[in-house]
Amino acid sequence: MNEIKISIDNLGLNDDYDSDAEFIPIVSDEDEADVIDFEVPDTLPILPLRNTVLFPGVIVPISLGRDKSLKLVKEVQRNGGVFGAVAQKEVEVEDPLEEDLYKVGTVAKVIKVLEMPDGSTSAIIQGKVRCQIEALVESEPYFKAKVFQLQDVTPEDDKTRDYEALVSSLKDLSLRIIKYSSNIPPEASFAVKNIENSSFLINFICSNTDISVKEKQGLLGIDDLRARGMKLLEHLTREVQLLELKNDIQSKVKLDIDQQQREYMLHQQMKTIQDELGSSPIEQEVRELKENAKKKKWGKEVSELFFKEVDKLERLNPATGEYSVQYNYLQTLLDIPWNEYTKDKFDMDSAENILNRDHFGLDGVKERILEHLAVLKLRGDLKSPIICLYGPPGVGKTSLGKSVADALGRKYARMSLGGVHDESEIRGHRKTYIGAMPGRIIHNIKKAGSANPVFILDEIDKIGSSAHGDPAAALLEVLDPEQNEKFHDNFLEVDFDLSKVIFIATANTLSTISQPLLDRMELIEVSGYVLDEKTEIAKRHLWPKQLENHGIPKGKVSLSKKVMSFIVENYTRESGVRELNKTLAKLARKYALKIATGKEFKKAISIDDIKGNLGVERFSKEKWQDTHVPGVVTGLAWTAVGGEILYIESSLSKGNGKLTLTGNLGDVMKESAVLALEYIKSNCKDFGIEAKTFDENNIHVHVPEGAIPKDGPSAGITMATALVSTFSGRKVKKRIAMTGEITLRGKVLPVGGIKEKILAAKRAGIKEIVLSKNNLKDVSEIKEIYIDGLEFHYVNNIKEVLDVAII
Repeated sequence: MNEIKISIDNLGLNDDYDSDAEFIPIVSDEDEADVIDFEVPDTLPILPLRNTVLFPGVIVPISLGRDKSLKLVKEVQRNGGVFGAVAQKEVEVEDPLEEDLYKVGTVAKVIKVLEMPDGSTSAIIQGKVRCQIEALVESEPYFKAKVFQLQDVTPEDDKTRDYEALVSSLKDLSLRIIKYSSNIPPEASFAVKNIENSSFLINFICSNTDISVKEKQGLLGIDDLRARGMKLLEHLTREVQLLELKNDIQSKVKLDIDQQQREYMLHQQMKTIQDELGSSPIEQEVRELKENAKKKKWGKEVSELFFKEVDKLERLNPATGEYSVQYNYLQTLLDIPWNEYTKDKFDMDSAENILNRDHFGLDGVKERILEHLAVLKLRGDLKSPIICLYGPPGVGKTSLGKSVADALGRKYARMSLGGVHDESEIRGHRKTYIGAMPGRIIHNIKKAGSANPVFILDEIDKIGSSAHGDPAAALLEVLDPEQNEKFHDNFLEVDFDLSKVIFIATANTLSTISQPLLDRMELIEVSGYVLDEKTEIAKRHLWPKQLENHGIPKGKVSLSKKVMSFIVENYTRESGVRELNKTLAKLARKYALKIATGKEFKKAISIDDIKGNLGVERFSKEKWQDTHVPGVVTGLAWTAVGGEILYIESSLSKGNGKLTLTGNLGDVMKESAVLALEYIKSNCKDFGIEAKTFDENNIHVHVPEGAIPKDGPSAGITMATALVSTFSGRKVKKRIAMTGEITLRGKVLPVGGIKEKILAAKRAGIKEIVLSKNNLKDVSEIKEIYIDGLEFHYVNNIKEVLDVAII
């Protein structure tokens, strides 16, 4: 048999491999007798192949990606031995087991190992004879198995006419496939024509035909060469038919393109004929666009743009995708309420009544809305305010927008900004993009049908940013009263006036909002509700709503103010009323079940009834405790669910002056304790404490409820008072609480959350509160009803705190 060679480049290896003038035979030139006489060892290393089936006499390249495979090939090459090449059943299996391999494979030898430029290793291997695995005997460092040779059964007379015809048919079909396919190199045609040995020809075609690994494995498992050739002929026939069909389709596509051009000419002729006979549906659409445009109140710039785009639409072929994009753009321009404003209600009393009807409290927000309405009434024209309501969840920030819209007689729009991380959500996409649309600002304006709605920007503190831009930066233009009269949306390509829109943003915290964005908004804090406010909200709004939602007739059940207060205090712990609403819904379901099943119950719900339906109390309000020992001081803290009182405990033990802090304290709170101790050490004479006391004792400061993390500087004066009380042995005055930050010089600095802290102190039975003098302004803003019965001490330094608190 003639030796057929091919360049390494055509074996499917890495393009970077330098293979100048290096050729490898693609079929072996050994005599058939040598193959028959080849002795297969009883035990062979086994190399699992992915996406490849090796046939006897054929040479193929393989990539060695697995460490086991690389070690096997290099060891076989070094020893000059052979190995078994067996295909995997599933390509995805990274570390195959015995059941993942086919039983029939090919004994092979390594011709060449190539180190590729990208660091990978490839090998060129040659099949010798077929073999079958009896059993795997080793799995490390690579597979080894007992095998036995499989003999190919050749026809008794190789020159019989039917066998010759079979081989000739295989050769002809292979040449046709090579001709039709662009993926097979021309060398393959040369090889097929020049292979004289029929068994090698069949194996070569089996190896290179475009069929699945499973089908190739089926061919390899056939012992009879005639039967293998017949099965191969079926595959080749099917492949030729598919390739011919593919070529036919490509020819038809070319004819279809010509047909489209012909149809375009016919459409143009039809258009001319329709112009003579009357208008077409397309012209009807254009006419409707122009008629609707005459009703719009837009300015000259928008009008010119619209009719310019209509002219462009008329020149487009209705069958193209660009026509629908252009028509959608024009329809969007028509749907937007250009200069269409609702008339504001200037009845101040009515507006105030509506705000008070829907929301209890929130006086600052209501006052700001009424101020805007008053100035608008007097002046007749005014840029709308941009307000940011910030506070804990569930206090009614979002729902306030609907009440404001109702009070002013304006439309209502809402946009949730939580999780928005694409600038296009605000500014829109350019209309050239597929599926482009305006940004959510313009979309909600269009949806509201008015250019001056009350627009809620919900959860503005939860905006994200990504590679698609920063939505917070895009909002700078929206929320700037000096710029938003010319807001530019990428889809519209023309400015829109947002200056008449009342934007109300809501947030839970200001810390995640960028400073430039904060500067553009009026910040109004919406603090948590107190007990009385929650009780009123529940009686006025929440409970009647739950009765209606659960189908309970009015007057069937009732809750007194005392019972409602019991529910608020003992079943909820929050700043807002969201959890309270869920609790009342649960109570309503209990009574709906009783009504539906005909069970008897009292109309007036009592506290015992509450316990029976809602279970035992979930929370208990913190009360002041008289400890009668030095070193325990009551502090005031702010949490996400309102104010709380907390105790600072300190004690001494014999030691060397070590300070121990416990109670799950944060870094700032720990620093406050260190500051307090150092200040007391440096001023110990003023407090009647001997200096040696600090060196002879260890001091331990603990804040109870250690499972709850605590941090912040506001416990500074509380810790200082506790330490002085411990070192001096003097007790702290009864029913007194305090909050304030300290400095190393003993100054007392103001802290936040004063309203919540004062309400917590009053609930706990505290009578006196110590605050920084700079917190006087915060107390003055609190309604008298909430501070009645409390005595306040305003201090500048620690010594004044101790004069008030230490007995």
